[in-house]
Amino acid sequence: MASYAKPGIRSETYGELQHLVDNLYKRKPSGTVTKVDVLIQAEVDDLDTDLQEVIELIPSGTYVRARLCDQINSIVTAHGWGFTYGTVE
Repeated sequence: MASYAKPGIRSETYGELQHLVDNLYKRKPSGTVTKVDVLIQAEVDDLDTDLQEVIELIPSGTYVRARLCDQINSIVTAHGWGFTYGTVE
Protein backbone atom coordinates (compact mmCIF):
# COMPACT_ATOMS: atom_id res chain seq x y z
CA MET A 1 0.00 0.00 0.00
CA ALA A 2 1.65 3.23 -1.05
CA SER A 3 0.39 6.67 -0.22
CA TYR A 4 2.37 9.83 0.03
CA ALA A 5 1.89 12.62 2.54
CA LYS A 6 -0.12 15.58 1.33
CA PRO A 7 0.28 18.52 3.72
CA GLY A 8 -2.98 19.62 5.31
CA ILE A 9 -4.87 16.50 4.24
CA ARG A 10 -5.54 13.65 6.65
CA SER A 11 -4.31 10.37 5.17
CA GLU A 12 -6.39 7.20 4.89
CA THR A 13 -3.67 5.68 7.08
CA TYR A 14 -4.17 8.25 9.86
CA GLY A 15 -3.91 6.47 13.20
CA GLU A 16 -1.98 3.43 11.96
CA LEU A 17 1.09 4.43 13.97
CA GLN A 18 -1.08 4.48 17.11
CA HIS A 19 -2.40 1.04 16.19
CA LEU A 20 1.21 -0.17 15.80
CA VAL A 21 2.18 1.13 19.26
CA ASP A 22 -0.95 -0.36 20.83
CA ASN A 23 -0.15 -3.77 19.32
CA LEU A 24 3.46 -3.64 20.52
CA TYR A 25 2.45 -3.05 24.14
CA LYS A 26 -0.83 -5.01 24.20
CA ARG A 27 0.50 -7.94 26.25
CA LYS A 28 2.96 -6.03 28.43
CA PRO A 29 1.87 -2.38 28.76
CA SER A 30 4.83 -1.53 31.00
CA GLY A 31 7.31 -3.73 29.11
CA THR A 32 9.96 -2.86 26.56
CA VAL A 33 10.37 -3.44 22.84
CA THR A 34 13.37 -3.21 20.55
CA LYS A 35 13.63 -1.51 17.19
CA VAL A 36 13.57 -4.98 15.62
CA ASP A 37 10.22 -5.65 17.35
CA VAL A 38 8.90 -2.38 15.91
CA LEU A 39 10.15 -3.22 12.40
CA ILE A 40 8.54 -6.67 12.54
CA GLN A 41 5.21 -5.28 13.77
CA ALA A 42 5.31 -2.63 11.02
CA GLU A 43 5.69 -5.43 8.45
CA VAL A 44 2.83 -7.40 10.02
CA ASP A 45 0.63 -4.27 9.98
CA ASP A 46 1.65 -3.62 6.34
CA LEU A 47 2.37 0.07 6.92
CA ASP A 48 2.58 2.29 3.84
CA THR A 49 5.82 3.74 2.50
CA ASP A 50 5.80 6.99 4.49
CA LEU A 51 5.03 5.22 7.76
CA GLN A 52 7.73 2.61 7.07
CA GLU A 53 10.14 5.53 6.68
CA VAL A 54 9.16 6.79 10.13
CA ILE A 55 9.81 3.36 11.64
CA GLU A 56 13.16 2.99 9.87
CA LEU A 57 14.32 6.32 11.32
CA ILE A 58 13.84 5.16 14.92
CA PRO A 59 17.29 4.77 16.50
CA SER A 60 18.33 1.27 17.56
CA GLY A 61 17.60 0.53 21.18
CA THR A 62 15.12 -0.77 23.71
CA TYR A 63 12.04 1.31 24.42
CA VAL A 64 9.37 1.65 27.06
CA ARG A 65 6.15 2.95 25.54
CA ALA A 66 6.66 6.62 26.45
CA ARG A 67 10.16 6.73 24.96
CA LEU A 68 9.09 5.00 21.74
CA CYS A 69 6.18 7.43 21.39
CA ASP A 70 8.57 10.37 21.88
CA GLN A 71 10.84 9.03 19.12
CA ILE A 72 7.97 8.41 16.69
CA ASN A 73 6.37 11.79 17.40
CA SER A 74 9.70 13.57 16.89
CA ILE A 75 10.13 11.93 13.50
CA VAL A 76 6.53 12.59 12.44
CA THR A 77 6.77 16.23 13.55
CA ALA A 78 10.13 16.77 11.82
CA HIS A 79 8.55 15.58 8.56
CA GLY A 80 5.52 17.83 9.09
CA TRP A 81 3.24 14.78 9.07
CA GLY A 82 1.47 15.23 12.43
CA PHE A 83 -1.85 16.24 10.89
CA THR A 84 -1.52 13.80 8.01
CA TYR A 85 -0.69 10.62 9.95
CA GLY A 86 -1.28 11.55 13.59
CA THR A 87 0.94 11.33 16.63
CA VAL A 88 1.05 8.52 19.18
CA GLU A 89 0.66 8.15 22.93
